[in-house]
Amino acid sequence: MGCTRLSRTIPVPPVRGTLKADAPLAPLVWFKAGGAAQWLFEPKDVDDLSDFLAMLDPDMPVMALGLGSNLIVRDGGVPGVVVRLGKPFARVEQLDETTLVCGGGASGILVSSTARDAGISGLEFLRSIPGTVGGFVRMNGGAYGRETADILVSCEVVLRSGEQVTLLGRDLHYSYRHSNLTDGAVVVSATFRGEPGEPAAIQAEMDRIATAREESQPLRSKTGGSTFKNPDGHKAWALVDEAGCRGLQLGGAQVSEKHTNFLLNTGEATSADIEALGEEVRRRVKEKSGVDLQWEIQRVGLFTVDTNKEAAGVAK
Repeated sequence: MGCTRLSRTIPVPPVRGTLKADAPLAPLVWFKAGGAAQWLFEPKDVDDLSDFLAMLDPDMPVMALGLGSNLIVRDGGVPGVVVRLGKPFARVEQLDETTLVCGGGASGILVSSTARDAGISGLEFLRSIPGTVGGFVRMNGGAYGRETADILVSCEVVLRSGEQVTLLGRDLHYSYRHSNLTDGAVVVSATFRGEPGEPAAIQAEMDRIATAREESQPLRSKTGGSTFKNPDGHKAWALVDEAGCRGLQLGGAQVSEKHTNFLLNTGEATSADIEALGEEVRRRVKEKSGVDLQWEIQRVGLFTVDTNKEAAGVAK
């Protein structure tokens, strides 16, 4: 998102869904920190979203928000419009014996459970990703050896212009945790294809993944999921650990002692605390191993005046 707050005097189009000004985002993200959205829009349906974006001032930034699990919302808030896909976009329907059509707001748990009930294997890994279909498609979400590129047939997208388009999986030019979807584009549905499987075996794999995740990740903490991408030939958590960052703290933020590629809000952390801690980890890893860690967590919005400077406090 840009770093200049846009005036609320810029008119916004009428909607059939819900449009709120100065809407707090901290309750909607896993870190439970950060500022407000200039506008928060929950469209009633695809046409509501399409019409709104078509009429919206082209200078107004637009960002889609899923479950808020892989996101730092900076303390100065997010200028422009944050689009959140609610219940109308959370449906999952079986198309044929191996294919599901999933709304952009559907969770990974709902998609994988529906696949299990339909006897469709290959989508179990979505059980472990705390996000929605729209985020999976945009970021090529993955875990446990699988990623969205392996299962995506096509997706329906509303572009920033309001145009509704269908894109095939190959159109997204996927790489590790990246697609070529343009800024402001919102994924409203996706078609996933797996393979025939036995529901009992699918459930067993989902249970295995859930158990492994529970044992290795700080799931009951205020966190944002995996912080850094795994560099080629390395595991991010191991590099962080080798750099002596396990348990490292800055303000109310801490590197998890259970899984060092997770940052935690221990109570009253600001987003500035969390992001500054992440940058300190990157610095220490670069100094120790020469590897330049890249953020996997998305960081959006404006710094406050104080946090445009170096973050106060020293990591310890």
